[in-house]
Amino acid sequence: METTIQISTKLKEELGKRKFFNRETYEEIIWDLIEDAQEISKETKRELEEAREEIKRGKVHTLSEVKKELK
Repeated sequence: METTIQISTKLKEELGKRKFFNRETYEEIIWDLIEDAQEISKETKRELEEAREEIKRGKVHTLSEVKKELK
């Protein structure tokens, strides 16, 4: 089922700036934004998991250690 949504002129202008080509629809732009957000979330989750593993292995330095090393 298709539906119509209302958006502000400002949002329409912003979406228009994100077009890769003139005939690209606003739906395509929105789907691209959603996909980008999901990829960022997956990448962020992976990086967090890697950081947790490093902490478990003791591969961390305290702020005071870093300050002392860098003087």
